[in-house]
Amino acid sequence: MTQRLKVMHVITGLDVGGAEGMLYALATAPAARELDQSVVSLVPGGHYAAALRQAGVRVESLNIRGVFSLPGGLVALARMIGSEAPDIVQGWMYHADLLSLAALYLSGRRKRTRLAWGLRCSVLTGPEFAPALRIARRLWIALSGRPDAIIANSKAGIDLHAALGMHPRLALIINNGIDTTRFRPDPQARARLRRDWNVPGAARLIAHVARVDPLKDHATFLAAMERLPEARAILVGRGTEDLPRRANVTALGQRDDVPAVLAAADIAVSSSIGEGFSNVLAEGMAAGLPAAATDVGAARLILGDSGAICPPGDPNALAQALRTLLEEPPAQWQNRREAVRRRVLENFSLDRAAAAFITAYRALLENHP
Repeated sequence: MTQRLKVMHVITGLDVGGAEGMLYALATAPAARELDQSVVSLVPGGHYAAALRQAGVRVESLNIRGVFSLPGGLVALARMIGSEAPDIVQGWMYHADLLSLAALYLSGRRKRTRLAWGLRCSVLTGPEFAPALRIARRLWIALSGRPDAIIANSKAGIDLHAALGMHPRLALIINNGIDTTRFRPDPQARARLRRDWNVPGAARLIAHVARVDPLKDHATFLAAMERLPEARAILVGRGTEDLPRRANVTALGQRDDVPAVLAAADIAVSSSIGEGFSNVLAEGMAAGLPAAATDVGAARLILGDSGAICPPGDPNALAQALRTLLEEPPAQWQNRREAVRRRVLENFSLDRAAAAFITAYRALLENHP
């Protein structure tokens, strides 16, 4: 029997987000039973902290609340690594990557524990990149040759950081994996929610699922919906309830039943100006939703020829992409719905992603005795 690998994940936080969702999926996936996994969050709380504990995953917080608590958090993480003796420490995002590197050296286990950094970002502009984050990014680039591997969720992320000077020992791309047992067509949830929202059975409902953040570019999506007065859309995500009102757009705020929400919709859309691997596109497609997306990150890879792609930041182009799907004849539409779920099952399942992580981890250990 193959020995289970002990993996300690270190992540900045466990609130709702793409990286956090992928970590939760990996830590709870039946296909990852070869891994004995624990999670350490730099900051306390977060939606996925409770969900992971409920699933039986060990979760610890370093309770870092600012620069003055950083040294204590570093020492605490080093002690955890020393006591748990993981085979692999897997960082997720800049700050957690950097802290995991320092803590691993401080723990005295650098020669025995392999370190992988997680790269989830494919755009480096915008107001959300505050000076502190820019400093962390520059330090991350400078130290990118120290971990044993950098695992990214998109080629766009690898290419962008390589252009900035990233120099990894090994760079791998593992696409995000979707739990297709959660994200699937669900006729009962569809009927119930559409009845609650007063959506006619034949109407094609657009779903935009994203927290309010400059990278998600809700403004472009709302402007596109102004150009589609006959269409109807729902917004799901933290902060959407505070966005400007549109007659044909219903803002639902943050929801805990996103699989059911997607099952009730007909089209998934991403208006982002920057993504790595967009979970919401693949999750929507797993639920049988054809997708329209801006041409960023791995969007073309996810959609293939099954959806509509357009340039970012262009409301007219996004409106046209959505119109293409809204006006497709019923027979072709049904074929497209079946094709998009099949594409996720064949290319982006959670089982495939978990297997890829396990293969990567075992290779790191075998190549570094």
